[in-house]
Amino acid sequence: MPLDPADLTARLIRCPSVTPAEGGALTLLQAELEAAGFDCTRVDRNGTANLFARWGAKGANRSFGFNGHTDVVPPGDAADWRFAPFSGTVAEGRIWGRGACDMKSGVAAFAAAAVDFVRETPPDGAVILAITGDEEGDATDGTVALLDWMTRQGERMTHCLVGEPTCPSIMGEMMKNGRRGSMTARITAQGVQGHSAYPHRARNPLPALVTLLDRLARHDLDQGTALFDPSTLALTTIDTGNTASNVIPAQARAALNIRFNNLHSGASLTAWIQAEAARVQAETGVDIAVSVKVSGESFVTEPGWFTDLVADAVEAECDHRPVLSTSGGTSDARFIKDHCPVVEFGLVGATMHKTDEMVEVAHVHQLKAVYRRILERYFAA
Repeated sequence: MPLDPADLTARLIRCPSVTPAEGGALTLLQAELEAAGFDCTRVDRNGTANLFARWGAKGANRSFGFNGHTDVVPPGDAADWRFAPFSGTVAEGRIWGRGACDMKSGVAAFAAAAVDFVRETPPDGAVILAITGDEEGDATDGTVALLDWMTRQGERMTHCLVGEPTCPSIMGEMMKNGRRGSMTARITAQGVQGHSAYPHRARNPLPALVTLLDRLARHDLDQGTALFDPSTLALTTIDTGNTASNVIPAQARAALNIRFNNLHSGASLTAWIQAEAARVQAETGVDIAVSVKVSGESFVTEPGWFTDLVADAVEAECDHRPVLSTSGGTSDARFIKDHCPVVEFGLVGATMHKTDEMVEVAHVHQLKAVYRRILERYFAA
């Protein structure tokens, strides 16, 4: 009997797997996959739950992989939801609940497609599912842990599809063949506290910090490339913690986030920020410290056989040929790109992370059909 992806989605939503809690979601998937003949291994690390599942021989000539996550962001106030956020209610042709869109439905669709495929047409090769519980968190012990474990065990995907939502408004309109890089810089300006009536006896860190932020924000990073939109820099916070209007604070802090294309790297942008900070420090006498966390570098999977195979399957099932895009935020594809060629295709993402998150039942079945067609074409090639 075919595995119903909509029913599996609803059951997964009923697992309260808010990062970093597993909530029973991976346990549920493991039971379904093992019943279909998949070899499953829990690859938990530092309290994060992950699941590796493989049908077929280890080290097979061809191993198609799916990647996704079962962890979800917090639902907020449950009273604001039409249906309880972990109820998995099916109503009005939709499945409601936290994770319905991002991305328990995607995981359910590729799990159902993989189960039916290996049962009905066992391929010459392997099908791998790498599912994490740490995508919405720090992402240090999720897909990274799975890939580390796979390397130690000699497991390998030859190609991988990440099932994140990729379509802005219509099923089939967009797939991702790359992502921008992402980094956060935290800046601390250290001066000397003093009375606002005697500013010459203090060293105010705020003008120095504001000068630096203005220079960074006004800088034109680039105009984009053939594969990427222009890079962006967003100031996200400025803090002093000063509640007194007659006191010059000793310290001020700020943070910014940069989404960057392939004209830059995390290292080059870090060097630029540090150089600008050093200039302002020299001009003002205010000590400025910069700390940077690079969440991922930009990457692209070049258009070709693999992207065409996925696009052809999407077009056949959705009547839309997806455009290739590198827009949006980050995903775990940023880790997989060092392991094998990777693309992303999934559902319409309009309600992800929102109150009353939901997914169309018909779209979940459609997505399963896309994934099934991709598997059939991949192993027939």
